Amino acid sequence: MSHETRAEELIAERGAAAREAARKLASATTEQKNQAIRAAAASLRKATAELVAANADDVADVRAAGKPESFIDRLMLDEARVEGIAEALDQIAELPDPVGRVLASIDRPNGLKIDRVAVPIGVIGMIYESRPNVGADAGALCLKSGNAVILRGGSESRRSTEIIVGCLAEGLREAGLPEACVQTVGTTDRAAVGALLRATEYVDLVIPRGGKGLVSLVRDQARVPTLLHLDGNCHTYVHASADLDQAASIVTNAKLRRTGVCGATESLVVDEAVAGAFLPKLLDELGDCEVRGDELAVKADARIGAATEEDWGTEYLDAILSVRTVSGPDEAIAWVQRYSSGHTDAVLATDEAVLDRFASEIDSAIVVQNASTQFADGGEFGMGAEIGIATGKVHARGPVGLEQLTTFKYRVRGSGQTRP
Repeated sequence: MSHETRAEELIAERGAAAREAARKLASATTEQKNQAIRAAAASLRKATAELVAANADDVADVRAAGKPESFIDRLMLDEARVEGIAEALDQIAELPDPVGRVLASIDRPNGLKIDRVAVPIGVIGMIYESRPNVGADAGALCLKSGNAVILRGGSESRRSTEIIVGCLAEGLREAGLPEACVQTVGTTDRAAVGALLRATEYVDLVIPRGGKGLVSLVRDQARVPTLLHLDGNCHTYVHASADLDQAASIVTNAKLRRTGVCGATESLVVDEAVAGAFLPKLLDELGDCEVRGDELAVKADARIGAATEEDWGTEYLDAILSVRTVSGPDEAIAWVQRYSSGHTDAVLATDEAVLDRFASEIDSAIVVQNASTQFADGGEFGMGAEIGIATGKVHARGPVGLEQLTTFKYRVRGSGQTRP
């Protein structure tokens, strides 16, 4: 039997179980769902030592394989990060149930009453790479929004993911809900990804979360509808009116707080009028961060190396920053629109007209004013957690939380009406 055939059979098995679980989950009470999520959080806390040990083995493998530190940082779990995952689950349990919300009501002259009601999407396939917390966030968010989920995490985090999904299963059992509400594909065989992307009979939506290679694969091969989470080539524009001390602090945080997250600023755009004063101030705060800039930026500070054309479109996920100097807002907006991946872009200014214009003309999922791009996170948006940040424009955009994991249907109530 070929890899492809085995993968197709495995996904069909998982998909059929998920479809049945989704039907049962759709009628689960809010209390049941919250009980499952809180119990999963408690299980995670009990399993902290086991999870950290398993994760250490995952990290050792990728370190031996020569992966960069930014990749390892996304993979690594310690006690504090495990507690952060558990806290995110508790926060999701506290959020309002998105299922059953009446989104709109229409009373027709013939007496029909029509409600547009939020309902689960159904079965979601989640394909992600190295970050094991994504499995916990996706499992809890799908559960709370009434969706079954099939997780395909990266092989680099397989030990960590196995324990996390086991904790979610324990929560489901305690709440009397099917364990098949949250499953993994059960193999690291890459053929399973293709099978999941073709599983139109079982899967309603696939969400990829990872690098360009993964997202391109999903976009090009999927038959199932997709909600794409593209790379984060995020920009911060420093206008001439900006408070330069504040701007230096914001850019340093946006670049270095965590270099491996998709909301990290990768490219700085700065007005020529303040480049000479701002860039040396920024370089002092950036420390060992490598900075690559255009000709004017290189002249402004000898610590800046020359950038190449490739730098402007690169998501480094590392302590590297590109710098482009511009004549003002016209050039800045054109530059950001050209090279941004449409994820998150920021403007730092005190000129309200510039702030408003940047927010209106930059066509990205998230536009930030006078703050770090690293706030591009569902938790920071009050969503408890996120399943990803959608950079497209259909169905959902920006952080994908509970509300974005629902669709709707119309409930029409009559009293004997017939249509003439």
